[in-house]
Amino acid sequence: MEKMKMHTPNFTDENIAKIAELFPNCVTEAQEDDGAELKQAIDFDLLKQELSRHIVDGPKERYHLNWPGKKEALLTANAPIAKTLRPCREESIEFDTTENLFIEGDNLDALKLLQESYLGKVKMIYIDPPYNTGKDFIYADNFAESTEEYLLESGQKDEEGNRLIANTDANGRFHSDWLSMMYSRLKLAKNLLKDDGVIFISIDENEVHNLRKVCDDVYGAGNFITSFCWEKKKKPSFLNKNLGAKFEFIVVYAKQRENTGAFSVDLTTEGKKYPFNNAGNSLASLSFPPNAVKFKMEDQFVDPQDMSEGKIKTKLLNGFNITGGTNAEEFVLEGEWRYSQKKLNEIVNNQEEIVISKIPFRPNHIKAGGEVKKMHNLLTISHYSVKTNEDADSEQVELLGASFFDYAKPSGLIKLLAKAVTYEEKNDLVLDFFAGSSTTADAIMQLNVEDGGSRKFIMVQLPEACAEETEAYKFLKDAGSPTNIAEISKERIRRAGKKIKEENATTAAELDTGFRVLKVDSGNLNEVYYNPDALNQSDLFDHTDNLKDDRTAEDLLFHILLDWGLPLDLPFEKKTIAVESKSYDVIFVDGNAMAVCLVKDGEIDEAFCKVLAADKPLRAVFRDAGFKDDSAKINAEQIFKLLSPDTELKTI
Repeated sequence: MEKMKMHTPNFTDENIAKIAELFPNCVTEAQEDDGAELKQAIDFDLLKQELSRHIVDGPKERYHLNWPGKKEALLTANAPIAKTLRPCREESIEFDTTENLFIEGDNLDALKLLQESYLGKVKMIYIDPPYNTGKDFIYADNFAESTEEYLLESGQKDEEGNRLIANTDANGRFHSDWLSMMYSRLKLAKNLLKDDGVIFISIDENEVHNLRKVCDDVYGAGNFITSFCWEKKKKPSFLNKNLGAKFEFIVVYAKQRENTGAFSVDLTTEGKKYPFNNAGNSLASLSFPPNAVKFKMEDQFVDPQDMSEGKIKTKLLNGFNITGGTNAEEFVLEGEWRYSQKKLNEIVNNQEEIVISKIPFRPNHIKAGGEVKKMHNLLTISHYSVKTNEDADSEQVELLGASFFDYAKPSGLIKLLAKAVTYEEKNDLVLDFFAGSSTTADAIMQLNVEDGGSRKFIMVQLPEACAEETEAYKFLKDAGSPTNIAEISKERIRRAGKKIKEENATTAAELDTGFRVLKVDSGNLNEVYYNPDALNQSDLFDHTDNLKDDRTAEDLLFHILLDWGLPLDLPFEKKTIAVESKSYDVIFVDGNAMAVCLVKDGEIDEAFCKVLAADKPLRAVFRDAGFKDDSAKINAEQIFKLLSPDTELKTI
């Protein structure tokens, strides 16, 4: 029976395996340290030659982004961690029924823990990371550890237990530390995106150029979509001594741009004209099939001729007859066009209207209305009624009684972005791993009630301590809550959900405003599981059970979900199965998707396995210490093979 590994994947090993499939001759064995055992490795010189059309002779200059710490950041992204997510019912809302998640902990750990359960499942990521102004705090990732050290010592805190460091502009690695922090997280985030998924990243002038470069490195320059300019203030800020600033940027990349549709928050209006001509585009020819165009002029024969006028270049390349107000034959126009031949063919096949009113020809596409209308990348108050920083402050005051975050984003902005990419699939998943006050969660709930959607969210926020002199600290202290930002984040979601339901009583009755709280913590297995060399013979009897004593059945269940790569929002129920004179507690996940029996007193025998196998669960998980003896464990496998051959079995 297969053992569950109970830690996140080792992406370095997985990447080596992928290279081995493509270039088996580049896989070798190497000794990392004197006396260390041989490990599988890549012959990089040979791999370079495999990927080159010329003979490779040492390093050559090439265009690429580099900074001190980039390799260490990649190691950090790939290294596994011996951590888990522990459920916290008392801080959750509608724990048993909600499909939303709130993860409290380091976002690097959280992203690693989500890799298998949410691989390729997230439609939209929005993040508002530190802008690196010289006053921001960034994550103090440990880039000096080896993979093995990282696995064993992944607490990642300084001597005082802090996870964040101030990145002042006096730091000699000012840009490098910020880039390293972003690089590892962006790489992990990319894995979670669907093939048509997108990531939005808010940023200001300080690092926008570096952010573009690092995203080109991670996502590929061809997957860059745009940098939205967001009008963040009604009146400019004059902190810049040279000018007043009114805009910030939202950088957008796709996982695979060819699979990503149009960004849209509006539909076309009926009868609106869209000219085919677009001066400045490259010259091309368009063939208009017979009867494709409506002519608002007398029937006549039109000779080939140059129809250019002013800046508009157009030539009719063949003569044809206008008969009954339409073209009796195909005609070809050469010009600078807004549309391609493929688009023209789509318009004709959809029987949409094309009108020419005079000579020289200026064809117009007449919209039927109700079609997707692509956005432009200037998010202004006047055009999109976009919300501003002032609105974000007002929202905080209305919900929480005070504005705790100076540069929070307004929910209206994130709602606009979410609508732009989820208007077709209104049950998509949205992730924010720099959650702050959880504006993104608020925005998703608002959008769902507006258009009847069922989008889900995952928020990730570090429990960063609030300074004692702040309003946030006083607010949490008075409420009797831990004084950290994650508590404000959770309280924002609770209050926003309640407000939305109160204001939309008739339409929001079934709206999911709940969330499961999961907290990043050390793994459920005793440390000896991850570090067997540290075990002394005299300690053997202290480790007869490989699981920590303080972990509940639900703690273990969520680690099993992670290990098996199952979503963390699945419903589950506990049942008691009576067999002969014994009772067994079993957790059934998502109906019959998985059965988990975690009894530990050697009570699992053949009789119980027969009863459980009769239910034919797709998966079954047992505790190693739960089997009566080795014979019972072996027989359990045989019983399931006979009674439920499709059930996958694992133990912890």
